[in-house]
Amino acid sequence: MSTSTPPTAVVIDGYSAGNFYPAAFAATGTRVIHVQSTPELIPTMVAPNLAEYAENLVITDEAELIERLRGYDLVAVVPGQESAVRQADRVSEALGVKSNGTALSPARRDKYQMIEALRRAGVRCADQTKSSDAAELVKWAEDRGVWPVVVKPLSSAASDGVFICANAEEVRAAAERVLGGRDIFGFDNAEALIQSYSRGTEYVVDTVSSDGHRYAAGVWQYDKILLPSGQNIYNRDILLPADAEPVPALIAYVNEVLTALDVRWGPSHAEVIVTDEGPVLVEIATRFNGQLNPAFQRLCLGHDQSGLSALAYTDPERFAREYGGRVYRKAQSGYSYNPPTELDGTVAAVDQDVVARINELPSVLLTSVKYAPGDRIRPTTDLLSAAMRIYLTAPDDEQLVADYEKARVLKDAVYRVG
Repeated sequence: MSTSTPPTAVVIDGYSAGNFYPAAFAATGTRVIHVQSTPELIPTMVAPNLAEYAENLVITDEAELIERLRGYDLVAVVPGQESAVRQADRVSEALGVKSNGTALSPARRDKYQMIEALRRAGVRCADQTKSSDAAELVKWAEDRGVWPVVVKPLSSAASDGVFICANAEEVRAAAERVLGGRDIFGFDNAEALIQSYSRGTEYVVDTVSSDGHRYAAGVWQYDKILLPSGQNIYNRDILLPADAEPVPALIAYVNEVLTALDVRWGPSHAEVIVTDEGPVLVEIATRFNGQLNPAFQRLCLGHDQSGLSALAYTDPERFAREYGGRVYRKAQSGYSYNPPTELDGTVAAVDQDVVARINELPSVLLTSVKYAPGDRIRPTTDLLSAAMRIYLTAPDDEQLVADYEKARVLKDAVYRVG
């Protein structure tokens, strides 16, 4: 490997939360380049800020990409978003840099293979099957005879196309909708997945790994809203203290999941439901929490997942010494709030006075408005179609709750639809 270039990290498709990689790696003195795996940027995702990278390589042929990257002194090849996970695994393995490898890469992306890998490892998991035929999915549910069930795509994200179905008719409708559509990354859904429904409270467990040394970076409780369509949309992520129940059990369970999937490097974002039998995985992704905001996480936790991940790759010895086998400490309370909307039409205006009033609330760190005048806005059905994102944090829980309630009222006046 050439030593004529500085240590370099490669981010493949650095969309959405992947936008936080350049600053994180730069803080370690690492040069960062971007790989765009498609001729055009993916329109459904928040685009990478290419100005933050030393280079942007638009290379769609993987063999060509691998040869091009051999000239760099590489410390990491990481996925900037979920659809790049398998490519990052292949490229990092081929180049001999820190890698989770390809042996279990499909199970870290395909939700059916993910659960089957847990089953083989003896880790508690859902019942499931998959098919390209809606009738087969209906038959599986009817033969099983336990309702509700969950229907979703095999490889999407952000609660895209996830339906909770109470009967055979709802299964058929959900399966046909999934099979007739594309995931949020633009790929056709050739098959749909059906799973047993895990009844209980859902949580997020974020981790960072460095050569198998793991740090539990945060546990958040989901506050969700079930729509009449059967879609369960995000409302709030609520940070929990590390010693609160059931946080220790969640962390122990996710460690089993990471071992079963052979995750040794980088960030992971797990969604887990605590049932009467114990924790059960919804899904896990080897990328950042999609609601990552470094400034927000540093206030709540004293660290952020992007900075920890850059450290994990660039200085494994320090990471193992300072974070390996340890658990986060909650510094102050925090919510990541994703206000839903029932608006349907074209945005005529964004009322900046209302946005300012939200931002003036003592607990509000940032309000991220998603739509601009001229954009099409639709009723919320998943995380991507939430109206905005509001980060709230405060040492005083009463203040936090009060400001959240005020933001819930104000959010409906942000957009005017023509």
